[in-house]
Amino acid sequence: MSKIKTTFFCQNCGTQHAKWVGQCGACKEWNTIVEEVIHKEEKRVWKQSTTAKQTVNKPLKIADIQLNPEERVVTNNNELDTVLGGGLVKGSVTLLGGEPGIGKSTLLLQVALNIRQKVLYVSGEESQSQIKMRAERLEGKNSNCLILTETNTQQIFKNIEETEPEVLVIDSIQTLHTSSIEASPGSISQIRETAAELIKFAKETATPVLLIGHINKEGNIAGPKILEHMVDVVLQFEGDRNHTYRILRSQKNRFGSTSELGIYEMLSNGLREISNPSEILISKKDADLSGTAIASTLEGIRPLMIEIQALVSTAVYGTPQRSTTGYNLKRLHMILAVLEKRAGFKLGAKDVFLNITGGINVDDPAIDLAVVAAILSSNEDIAINPNVCFAAEVGLAGEIRPVSKIDQRILEAEKLGYKTFVASKYNKIANKNHGIKLILVGKIEEAFATLFAS
Repeated sequence: MSKIKTTFFCQNCGTQHAKWVGQCGACKEWNTIVEEVIHKEEKRVWKQSTTAKQTVNKPLKIADIQLNPEERVVTNNNELDTVLGGGLVKGSVTLLGGEPGIGKSTLLLQVALNIRQKVLYVSGEESQSQIKMRAERLEGKNSNCLILTETNTQQIFKNIEETEPEVLVIDSIQTLHTSSIEASPGSISQIRETAAELIKFAKETATPVLLIGHINKEGNIAGPKILEHMVDVVLQFEGDRNHTYRILRSQKNRFGSTSELGIYEMLSNGLREISNPSEILISKKDADLSGTAIASTLEGIRPLMIEIQALVSTAVYGTPQRSTTGYNLKRLHMILAVLEKRAGFKLGAKDVFLNITGGINVDDPAIDLAVVAAILSSNEDIAINPNVCFAAEVGLAGEIRPVSKIDQRILEAEKLGYKTFVASKYNKIANKNHGIKLILVGKIEEAFATLFAS
């Protein structure tokens, strides 16, 4: 028998150590070093067909390289196809991460039940009867969806050779284990080895593979970063379980853009695609209330209208409170300092609370002017006309700065029925003959005088 080889891995960052230490030198976390067996048996798990021709790659001049369009598999899920860049690329490995109960398994089972290709859905967490109950609730139409409950990769590949699926779904990668590694499922050694076997299978057979990955307490995909480096596409499924809306983001995509966004609504019969997100991000109310402003933001190439809510009140205690939901707190501090220093609004002794409705997080600086408008509206207790939309950045000197893709934002606001659009006068607007009224301002004082002039 060959000697068993072990090494030490940090379970937080994946750094390999020669011996056990109390603190990881890379991430500085304590008590995260674990000994794992790394000895591999001399046998292959996935065997390439003997009839396949062995090709030897040779270096080519970049001018001589032929560009071949990537062949994609359409999932019949428009939001997922948009985030992926047009569908699943053949031979690609896609990793989907998210919090427990957010809807990862529901999304991929829904895809497996609606895609036209033959799918093998492998689950290491649920029984076949449990998956059947969920499938009946999702009302899928794909009769070529095969369900397998197995965690051993050797058995999985035997079933793959027998069924020859066109798409493979693994739920989840942390539950798999291979006999060539003597370590527990979910350990770094097992994750690395099982993922490598699945990647080898995907590349040699041109079969798209979808993996579900757990996340750790910091919100990162457990593994820790090993999985993200190995796969082709990393998707993050986000959302508050107290809200019905879910957001699908692309953190890594070797075959497309990482700036696209997909929005779903969690219903009793599965995830419903949201084609017009602005409808769910703007609350319905009967009366005009102060402290509310509509901002135009961009997620990828998709313009969204979001509602900013602010509440300014006299501080009860000595130190004023500053609280945000869905917005950067440091950015709020900066805007309040600009309003105090440059525009003369005395907000230093008042509590300021800011909320972006819909349960989403926005980092776009183009919503700065809407944040300022909502804060001043609450402070003056004067409601802003609900037909007014904002898109501009606020600088430290109190100037209203231009933002990118202003024409797309204006067209979206016009399409949704807004009557007035407030932007920076320094923006280069290609077409000023829109059917919406444009108000172009250069300073905060101009915006205040325009909005709250009596």
